[in-house]
Formats: sequence, C-alpha cells, structure tokens
Amino acid sequence: MFGYYLRLAMLSIKRNPILSALMVAAIAVGIGASMTTITVNYAMGSNPIPHKSEQLFAVQLDTWDPNQPFREPDTPPDQVTYLDATALMKMAPAAKQTAMTKTFQVIEPQGEDVIPFDALGRAAFGDFFSMFDTPFLYGNGWDRDSDDSLAMVTVLSKETNEKVFGGENSVGKFIRIGGKDYRVVGVLDDWNPIPKFYDVTNGPFNDSEDFYIPFNLVASLELPRSGNTNCWKPSNEDGYQGFLNSECVWIQFWAELPTESEQEEYLNFLNSYATQQKELGRFPRPLNNRINNVMQWMDQQGVVQDGAKVVMWLSIMFLLVCLLNTIGLLLTKFTTKSGEIGLRRALGASKSTLFVQHLIEAGIIGLMGGLLGLFLAMGGLQGIAMLFGNDVKDLVSLDTTMVATAIGLAIVSALLAGLYPTWRACSIQPAVQLKTQ
Repeated sequence: MFGYYLRLAMLSIKRNPILSALMVAAIAVGIGASMTTITVNYAMGSNPIPHKSEQLFAVQLDTWDPNQPFREPDTPPDQVTYLDATALMKMAPAAKQTAMTKTFQVIEPQGEDVIPFDALGRAAFGDFFSMFDTPFLYGNGWDRDSDDSLAMVTVLSKETNEKVFGGENSVGKFIRIGGKDYRVVGVLDDWNPIPKFYDVTNGPFNDSEDFYIPFNLVASLELPRSGNTNCWKPSNEDGYQGFLNSECVWIQFWAELPTESEQEEYLNFLNSYATQQKELGRFPRPLNNRINNVMQWMDQQGVVQDGAKVVMWLSIMFLLVCLLNTIGLLLTKFTTKSGEIGLRRALGASKSTLFVQHLIEAGIIGLMGGLLGLFLAMGGLQGIAMLFGNDVKDLVSLDTTMVATAIGLAIVSALLAGLYPTWRACSIQPAVQLKTQ
C-alpha cells in the first residue's frame, strides 16, 4: 500500500510542478539557513571528550587584584602563576594533573630537503597524554622521572613527524627544536579536539600543537612562550626569573578527579593553600578558588558565543516563516485537487486513507527540500570559511549527525506543515463537491 501511495504522491507532484518546486525551494532555503548556524553551534558546543568530561577539571586560583575581579562577575583568572603551578604539582592531592603552556620555536630538520620552519609547542607534564587520551601512532609520552630530571624528550604531532621524518617511526631519533636536540619518545596519531578544551584561553578552535616537551624545561632553558599573559602588578625582580616569580597568570592547569570525594578534597586543598599564601602577603582577594569540569569550563569561558546562539535562533525562526509559506502553498495545491478527493471519497476511500496519502506527499516534498537544503548549507558553511579563514575551518563541515539532522528536520517540518492542509482536504464532503463539478 505504501508503494501505491508513493506513486500517487509522485504523480501529484509532477502534475503541479511549479507549486511543488516553490514548496521544495521554501523548505530548502529554511533548512539551508538553519543548518548553517546549527552546524557551527553544534561544533562549538560539542563535548570534545565525552567519556571523561566529568572527570577532568580546570583549576582556577583567585590571585588577582584586590580592587577588581579578573572578569565580571567575580570570576577568578582562567590561568595560574608559575609559583602556584609548581606548588600545585608538588602538593595537590590528584593522582594525575598537569600544568602547561604554549611555546613558539623553530624546528630544524636534518638534511637539505626540508628547510627550518616555525612550530607551536606545548610544555606539559607527562600526565597530559593519559589525562586527555591522546592517541599514539608510535611510542608514548614521557614518565614522571623525565619531568623531574629535565629530560630533553619530545612527542611530535603526526604532521610534524611527516615533515621531518617522512612519516616513519621516529621514536629514538633526535630532532632539533629551538637550537636544542630532543629525543623523540612518541608520535601522536590524528588528534585535534574541537573545541580545544584544554586551552580555550589561547583559542578554543586553534589546531593542536606541533610538538610537546616537559614543562620544567620552560624555566630551566628560559624558553620563549606563546599565548595569553595577564599581570595585575609589576614584578619586583628583573629578567626571566623575575617573571617566573611575578603575579602574572600564563599557565593552564588541569587535574583528573574521578570521584566527588576527590573533587571535594582537591577544592579544600586549594582553599587551604590560598589561606597559607595570604599569610605570605599573596592572594589579596576573598577566597574564590574553583574547579570546573570540561563542559562547565567551556560554558564559563563562553566558547559558544552569545551572538552565535542568537543567529541560530533567528535562522530557526526564518525556517518557521518558510514553513508558513509551505502551508499556504499546500493549501492551494490540495484545494485544486478537491474534485479528485471528492470523487475518491464517493467511491469509498476513507478519510484516513486520503490523510496518509497526502502526508506521504508532504514528506516527499520535505525530503527533496532537505536534500537541496543540504547543498545550500554546504554553500553557507563554505562562505563562512572564506570569510573567517583557518580560524573556523573545523567548524564548517557537515558530519553524518548534521546530515541526518538536516534530512530529519526537513521531513518533520514538511509533515507538520502538511497536517492542516491535509486535514482540510480530507474534510471535503463528497456530495457537495460532486454537485459543483
């Protein structure tokens, strides 16, 4: 029976090609506009590590200016000082935790085929790789002994390994970074979490780093840094060591806390640590230390901008306007079929039969509109990519979830739009209609 209804629906669509095309176009434009913004918001707000997002916590210590908060309303800094980062790594009660920062250096490949190139690195502790479940192509991360002994080791991204070593297993080989030789202990597989939750401060949609080195090398080698640095008072000392001892915040800090008791214990430790520091003349503000899991952290940091949400809801409202137009067109279309509907009713067709038939027709129109809307959405996303460049390249692709959402939204929208016109068409009294023919 469904096949029969399908044939009738296709014949009806072909019989009124202009009206059918207008309805398909209305749905397509609405789907294209809404799916463009929905896709961007979906990518911006998606959970980048769903199986551990409630176990990983960003740490905030309120070391800021006593006269004003770091950010309204009374939000502590999103990064920590070097003094606090090193203290937490030594004393904080977490089985796994890491301080980290970005560094900018030049990689000098051996041989004449590849010229030196600029690279962004991340200085972190060895727990970084197990905490964030980084996939390895070769080797693995370094251990805690390497952190403590200032070992000159590195983990490379897959892209860097391909540039320098042609994609071969480079574990055990040496690479020159910033004029220093590092031994490769691991090579990551493809890994580029979106959003880049572990460092939203320096860009939630930036690519992951080209190489990774032990955090303690930053101070010992006085490595150049890359990323946001905020200071509320001048340093009392000059030089690199003076910067390390300052109240400037420039280090991201994360802890893995699987249970509620561990989370409570960790926060209590932060408050006790802050109280001790107050006795030393630091932490001039009232206690306001926080830990936020991944999704809480991205929400606090405004990863999904309010403007993007507003545009998404406006595009959905535009889709509703398109559906209202579709309702009007369907009323017109089904009205022109009143004679046919009256005749079929007179020959014994039930209201439910006609209702299902015309809903199937609306569903087909929705499917066609959804497919066309997908192409419009792709065009809209490419337009965004051209406008904003590489900063949004990972936000403007339609994955299978978004494709299925677009098709489903189009069909459901068309079915909803078809309910009233179909009900009106099926309510025709056959005797009255036949008398007018």
